Amino acid sequence: MARRDAFLRWVRLCLLVGGALVLWAALVPAASASAQIRISNLSVFLNDLDVTVQVVLLGAVPPSLHESLHSGVPTHLRFTVELWQYSRLWIERRLQQRTVERQVTYNVLTKEYKVASLNGEQREPYLTKNLREAQRVVSELRLSKLAPVASLDPNELFYVRVRADVSLGGVNSWVARIAGDAAETPWVQSSLLTPLRAQ
Repeated sequence: MARRDAFLRWVRLCLLVGGALVLWAALVPAASASAQIRISNLSVFLNDLDVTVQVVLLGAVPPSLHESLHSGVPTHLRFTVELWQYSRLWIERRLQQRTVERQVTYNVLTKEYKVASLNGEQREPYLTKNLREAQRVVSELRLSKLAPVASLDPNELFYVRVRADVSLGGVNSWVARIAGDAAETPWVQSSLLTPLRAQ
């Protein structure tokens, strides 16, 4: 009987230590990867014709992905931009969503970085020999024609929210984030807007 109790205590201790290690492994790398990138300078403009969003992603290619990028693995960056109608008493309504995906590749032979648009925008590929310049080009987003201003009710309030993720080969899953091969930002929301207010 004493032998059985000792064995059960040992099993409980192993499960507790194993659970603590799994929790630590899941939380520590994810926190450090998400701290590497963040959204800055979210600006929303209500022009005469459409809604334009401008945003900058700081740390667009985190240092943890530099080695993989230089060995030829492409780095994908995805912006998700949403236009929402604010509601004081009921559920808010998403009016429009756009996803812009870009890719940074490194050519080992020519020692050039290539920034190309994959989805959501028409843009010529950009070539540079400087990693910092490639990061600047891939991180700045100006998304025009998110929605026509004429389609927005002038008596309602609206806001834009933006999220970004960076990953190797375009794979952004919780496993990739734990391994340090991907990172994502939380949603960043603009202030409330109305088509009647001058921006």
